Amino acid sequence: MANRTSGNFHLFSMNNQKQTALITGASSGIGLGLTKGFLAEGFNVVANSRHVTTSGTLSPSDDLLLVDGDVGEASTARDLIETAERRFGRIDVLINNAGIFVPKPFVEYSSEDFDRVVSTNLAGFFYVSQEAARHMRQRGGGQIITITTTLAQQPVAGVSAALTSLTKGGLNAITRGLAIEYAAEGIRVNAIAPGIVDTPMHKPESHEYLKGLHPMRRLGTVQEIVEAALFLVRAPFITGEVLHVDGGAHAGKW
Repeated sequence: MANRTSGNFHLFSMNNQKQTALITGASSGIGLGLTKGFLAEGFNVVANSRHVTTSGTLSPSDDLLLVDGDVGEASTARDLIETAERRFGRIDVLINNAGIFVPKPFVEYSSEDFDRVVSTNLAGFFYVSQEAARHMRQRGGGQIITITTTLAQQPVAGVSAALTSLTKGGLNAITRGLAIEYAAEGIRVNAIAPGIVDTPMHKPESHEYLKGLHPMRRLGTVQEIVEAALFLVRAPFITGEVLHVDGGAHAGKW
């Protein structure tokens, strides 16, 4: 089989194996769009969420493996990597998409809120990325992409989300740190910082208000996040980047 290309990156390696993407938080919203988008680009995909096998949004196939599990648990990370290796033999791209957004005034957060957000946003990134990095180092390279948020850089008056800034801001920082740590080993590490994206988590009656949180005065689309991820996959000289897909929100006050 000859190597096929999409854009300027090969979907098949020199040994004609399809590339494999591991995507967390894959059963809805941005994660579901990423899963469908990478499948359409010719990748094998390992899709994970707590209940992805029963979510009804994805059906397993020859190039799509569904794996249930909470990424906040180290055992889930090991299971994801081991299952992907057994099924597809490789992991080329990890997309850390699983995340929890809990908007509240700072003093109203409970210890349960803190534990839940930190478990998914931070521990989930840590465990899965650590296992993926071990695998990628053995294979001689790979890519880690993390979905963060523009709020980590540019807070907005009236949008109280301190736990989001606390956790996602840390993910932006470690993106740069790991990019330096693994640059010589062929592992690129980047992040995408979306603004408000039109997904089922935002009720239609809130859309007009949410549009006003972007200078471009509209919501982002899931497809725009998918295209940003594919751009980073196709960009071999980009690492340590936090790519804002937010209608200009990160640029400052407007």
